[in-house]
Amino acid sequence: MLRFDTARLLIRPFQLDDAAFILTLLNDPDWLRFIGDKKVHSLGDAEAYLRNGPLQMYGRHGLGLCAVALHRDERVIGMCGLIRRDGLDDVDLGFAFLPAFRGQGFAAEAAAATLADGFVSHGLRRIVAITDPANVASASVLTRIGMRFERCIPFGTGEVAVYAALAPGPPLSDRA
Repeated sequence: MLRFDTARLLIRPFQLDDAAFILTLLNDPDWLRFIGDKKVHSLGDAEAYLRNGPLQMYGRHGLGLCAVALHRDERVIGMCGLIRRDGLDDVDLGFAFLPAFRGQGFAAEAAAATLADGFVSHGLRRIVAITDPANVASASVLTRIGMRFERCIPFGTGEVAVYAALAPGPPLSDRA
């Protein structure tokens, strides 16, 4: 897994030491509303979430959700990364931030850098993002970083809006 920086942020792989952050984020009312209850109610649950989610995905696919920290003090404020999700043909961009760090451009900064990294470091040609159709803030971030709404699809127990971005440059069929 790569570690990379933006103007204000450090994006790095999660570690088990990030369990307290995970416990807080996954129990945020907006996480529960828009993403769902992952049954993470203790530090042990948070460690298991990290082991069976991001850490396992790093080993399997070389990508996954990462911790997003502020440069100034390396405090973790959110997560952002690329996910191989059952039920989706394409790699999915995901992000979530603690309430105190929303509305300050951190999500767009991390998501844009992660999208670019997916195209450059992982050689992906297309990346999607899914969000609850009612999550206007996430949809705004996705359009701000150049992703385009495609359609709504059934997913899990409800419906999600699918956004997509293609790698910059000519289509593969036009390359010599």
